[in-house]
Amino acid sequence: MLGDLYASALSEARAREEQIGISALEAMIAEGAAPLDALTALSPTETVRVIAEVKRSSPAQGDLAQIPDPQLLAQQYEAGGASAISVLTEQQYFNGSLQDLAAVRKAVSLPILRKDFIATEYQLLESRAFGADIVLLIVAGLEQPLLQRLYDFAGELGLTALVETHSAEEVSRAVDLGAELIGVNARNLTTFEVDRGLFERVADQIPAGITRVAESAVASLSDVERYREAGADAVLVGAALVQDSDPAQLVASFAAVS
Repeated sequence: MLGDLYASALSEARAREEQIGISALEAMIAEGAAPLDALTALSPTETVRVIAEVKRSSPAQGDLAQIPDPQLLAQQYEAGGASAISVLTEQQYFNGSLQDLAAVRKAVSLPILRKDFIATEYQLLESRAFGADIVLLIVAGLEQPLLQRLYDFAGELGLTALVETHSAEEVSRAVDLGAELIGVNARNLTTFEVDRGLFERVADQIPAGITRVAESAVASLSDVERYREAGADAVLVGAALVQDSDPAQLVASFAAVS
């Protein structure tokens, strides 16, 4: 399934490139603001950091929420004390778009993560042009030379890379990159099975000084507490927030976990 997700994302990117070329993206970047300091925003503190996600659907969970106004949802997240906002931009499987990213950028002052299946420099350029501060690079989907090239180019653009892992071996690859922000995703993107104990098993392999992000399998306060006890500096939460009647309050309760 991971291959299908990348194929879809790359097909969408090629179609966009026919409409907005690299020179146009570079002009947008030149006219836009500099990326926000995501590493500082997500740096370890006395309580867990929350990356709150704008997420309409996923192959694993199906339709989650309509989210007719992503700006309003992002503002609720910010009001609740989120440290960053994640925006899904893949369309076919997640019903997201770069327009959602641009809209959220106008609505909040927090760093924004572009959540997509990035495998080309073009996708990094458009991430920067449309207002992202953080980009997702998934170790499982990229051979090491390409992963390194994308990681380095993201840095040249002023973007922070959240390097996502799913095993101890992938954590080692992320460390070898020089990653300063490493995520451990409990959901296997090939099978979509969830391993709730994965973060606990590999967190100690992430060296001190690197911000550790626990991704997926957050449905309740107890899940956040478990991740925090295992050493998470931040948690990335999607479905639980978009399906809650008071997302600001739920973010606040998560962000209070010490």
